[in-house]
Amino acid sequence: MSTTANIRAVVFDLDDTLAPSKSTMDPAMSAALAKLLDRVPVSIISGGRFEQFESQALNGFQASDDALSRLHLMPTCGTRYYLWQNSSWTLQYAEDLTDDEKARAISTLEEGARELGLWHPGAWGDLIEDRGSQITFSALGQQAPVAEKHAWDPDGEKKRALWAYVAPRLPDLEVRGGGSTSIDITRKGIDKAYGISKLVEKLGLNLDELLFIGDRLDPTGNDYPVYAMGVASVAIHDWHGTLAAVEALNDWLDAPDAAFPLTTMEPLQRNP
Repeated sequence: MSTTANIRAVVFDLDDTLAPSKSTMDPAMSAALAKLLDRVPVSIISGGRFEQFESQALNGFQASDDALSRLHLMPTCGTRYYLWQNSSWTLQYAEDLTDDEKARAISTLEEGARELGLWHPGAWGDLIEDRGSQITFSALGQQAPVAEKHAWDPDGEKKRALWAYVAPRLPDLEVRGGGSTSIDITRKGIDKAYGISKLVEKLGLNLDELLFIGDRLDPTGNDYPVYAMGVASVAIHDWHGTLAAVEALNDWLDAPDAAFPLTTMEPLQRNP
């Protein structure tokens, strides 16, 4: 297994990795993340909109302007990129879907969900959301309680079935499993791997100098493209596992001659 002794930046998923789904980061996580940010650049790349990043990770986050300038935010699976510039979060790019792509994605998701019996009649909020550069289906609604989300599809079988229905019907678009109840659709090739390529370009790093931590690293998950492009990845099950990993990383970065403290998945390939 890779020990990635030359880590120079760390990338995180957000939902169910840094925080419970649609919930605010625990103060202990915020403190550990701020400490990590003092040591290396950090990126958060997740399926949620920027407003979700604000409510889950940024509101109440304590860091200096200098530290925030090392925080790279990539909402909607890397289809958008924000940097802290002139004391505010500034959009660097947005890979928005066309009206036709949005319409086809929305209609196919609804058709598939209804046919498979996954169209929830008493949902908590919208089942399908237009996020500009991403269309997201949330099986129980955008505001569903965390406990309901985790109980809905514990083995991922329902999401895999919906993915199998939608993906071949939208061959020109990227279809990935998102959070515990969601499916994300973006432009073809515009996924988390695309975001990571923009990040390494900005930081002037190689892929083998990154570490990724996420909970959706299976082949249909929206974290998988990062793993598949050759980034050393740590699979976790919830934010408690992430907190333990971040605390271990902070200790290791203060004593880099020590053994690397985390077990990474074996990369599928190493791109030049």
